Amino acid sequence: MVGNRRYSPLRQPTAQQVLIKTISEGPVIVFMTGVHTNMAIFLMTNPDLKKNINHIYIMGGGVRSKNPTGCCPKNASSTCQPQQCGDHGNMFTAFRSNPYAEFNLFGDPFAAYQVFHSGIPITLVPLDATNTIPITREFFEAFEKNQRTYEAQYVFKSLKIDRDTWFDDQFYTSYFMWDSFMVGVAASAMRNIRDEENEFAEMEYMNITVITSNEPYGIPDSSNAFFSDRKIPKFNLKKNGVHSGHVQIGIQDPFCFRGNATGICKDGYTDEVTGPDSVRVRVATRAKPNVYESSTLDREYYANFLDVLNRPQHKGRFNFTTEFPYYKEVLYKPDFKGKKLGKIVVFDMDMSAGDFMALFYLLKVPVEEMNLKAILVTGSGWANVATIDVVYDLLHMMGRDDIAVGLGDSFGVNQSYSKVGPIVGDCKYSKAIPHGSGGRLDSDTLYGLARDLPRSPRGYTFILL
Repeated sequence: MVGNRRYSPLRQPTAQQVLIKTISEGPVIVFMTGVHTNMAIFLMTNPDLKKNINHIYIMGGGVRSKNPTGCCPKNASSTCQPQQCGDHGNMFTAFRSNPYAEFNLFGDPFAAYQVFHSGIPITLVPLDATNTIPITREFFEAFEKNQRTYEAQYVFKSLKIDRDTWFDDQFYTSYFMWDSFMVGVAASAMRNIRDEENEFAEMEYMNITVITSNEPYGIPDSSNAFFSDRKIPKFNLKKNGVHSGHVQIGIQDPFCFRGNATGICKDGYTDEVTGPDSVRVRVATRAKPNVYESSTLDREYYANFLDVLNRPQHKGRFNFTTEFPYYKEVLYKPDFKGKKLGKIVVFDMDMSAGDFMALFYLLKVPVEEMNLKAILVTGSGWANVATIDVVYDLLHMMGRDDIAVGLGDSFGVNQSYSKVGPIVGDCKYSKAIPHGSGGRLDSDTLYGLARDLPRSPRGYTFILL
């Protein structure tokens, strides 16, 4: 205490503290819709706890994907220049240097490699599948007419802001149900006796790996912090191994460009390979069609997503305009006595509107099917890490102040701090890129709507016990 002013000590749990506590109580299932830094650090420093993770579901990567955005229409003039059309990845503003990577895995490729090669069973929902489930005009209009819960209203408002500010007026052809589709596939698989089956995506086993550096290998330059100026490579990596090449250090890395030709960098690419470096992974290849062929919602998950968000069960406690007269600084923790809780889930997310769509969906799934126990939040270019308070407020709105929230690190495992360059928001991943509207699209989305959320007694700088 200084004078008459009181200061609360910083007591925000880290992602590692939350992971250790939750997984020690295992078994758990992990959902990942952001960069893989948190999980990689956990696996590398707590190998004895790996046995408590039964399965990892990942939204990220692109194996056989072909980006449908930025293509010239059939009747286009000869002056039309394709933009990332047909690329494996979705790097938007960085597609010329790296046409292979997807945003989540590009944020920390070495971390993703550790997760994929951990030996834990993995289900991957990559761009292959999410490219087949865009936010169509028909879905958007159906959603606009179907907002019977506060959480449905919140998600629609967020989605509308994205639509109204999306680049080149291509929202309906280039904005996809990335993260929310993955959690839908995972929830459906967990409901089935055999995890091989789900209602929403066609699946196939593939042998893949994550590219972490670029050939030629064994000739490390200053870009690679694992090898540069080291007599012994970090983590005892092989001097001529797959991690020993050039690491992309930014979206304008000169190494990646070859004149006007397609860029050569592949950092973060989920490559289909054979041999000892391959991992057998269950991969979603496309979204399943709606079983009701006459429906304007031509994907099965479209209908399910709207149904789940509008269920009266597990409904939010507040609405946007009337919550303050009823707000009290108390924690809302549900009473699960007498209920047989489902499998424990840890959700590792970043800050995009898509992640928040996924989180609301998870909170609406019955706890008898899935017991969301912890959330990890990391700033990765969409917004800064202070947005963790939005997660606390959202959980408070939904009456789930029992869920632990851990703050992730904003540096990648292979971060070369001296070469970060211009920072995107508060993001310090060396490979993070401006996305959407200059990297601020979803920061504005979340902070704008967050002003209407009830304030949680929990927050980044304090926690009410």
